Amino acid sequence: MNKENFKKKFAEFHDKKYKLLLLIPLALFIFGFVYMGFFYAQNNDFMYKDISLTGGTSVTINNQIDSAELRNAISSKLENLQIREISDLVTHEQIAVVIETKSDGDFTRQVLEEYLGYDLDGENSSFEFTGATLSNSFYQQLLIALLISFVLMTFVVSIQFKNFVPSISIILSAFADIFFTLVLINLLGIQISTAGIVAFLMLIGYSVDTDILLTNKVLKREGKSINESIFQSFKTGVTMTLTSIAAVTAAFIIIGPFSSILSQIFLIMLIGLCFDILNTWLTNVSIIKWYAKHKQKKNEN
Repeated sequence: MNKENFKKKFAEFHDKKYKLLLLIPLALFIFGFVYMGFFYAQNNDFMYKDISLTGGTSVTINNQIDSAELRNAISSKLENLQIREISDLVTHEQIAVVIETKSDGDFTRQVLEEYLGYDLDGENSSFEFTGATLSNSFYQQLLIALLISFVLMTFVVSIQFKNFVPSISIILSAFADIFFTLVLINLLGIQISTAGIVAFLMLIGYSVDTDILLTNKVLKREGKSINESIFQSFKTGVTMTLTSIAAVTAAFIIIGPFSSILSQIFLIMLIGLCFDILNTWLTNVSIIKWYAKHKQKKNEN
């Protein structure tokens, strides 16, 4: 089957089924809201948070330590324990271990020194403690920044298109990217850090570019058919998204193992970009196509 025949067959299929395809994101929305309802009832929050957002102690020990044995030995003593290794970027040799816990600093030091058999001082380790009040304040400020960013994005989109349906379609797709990513992050049991909140902020920008491209192409067709405009925007939009996915995936694989902060940013961006393909080319494209067809029919009458 040549390219033109494929486009024709797919256009015929899409013309018949594009409204039914909306059932896929609708089902994901229903599952997501039900899951998040149960999640909030159990955790009294919308995400798992690490100590940078809840408060606690972070200890970096500058020695080679078996992290698996360390976890088995102290996991029952320290609250909400997280252990990760730091390795040399070139040799991949372990150079330090980072222990994070909600337990206070003095008790954490006591537990670690009992396991290690030597004192922890400024030369072989470093301790950082963040109070719960300060962490919670920082968390609230980050959420406010996220909300303001989303509101400003909504304002710009509304000014750009000056029409309810195209604007709400773009906003819905951007919200779905963030919401679905958060649901999957919670399902994976990942604890969000301050860097994770920043990644969600970045995701707002990535979420709307292909949606705006699609909406502009379809509404300003300049004599082209709706399906032809969708195909053209699809080629450009998917190329943009897949290029970003490839770059983020490479960064996650190469740099992620050596930095938990960057690893979380890349992971959230990767998940969000994958959901962006679904939400742009199932959710947004179906709504915009319905709107364009309705407007076209109205103009013909």
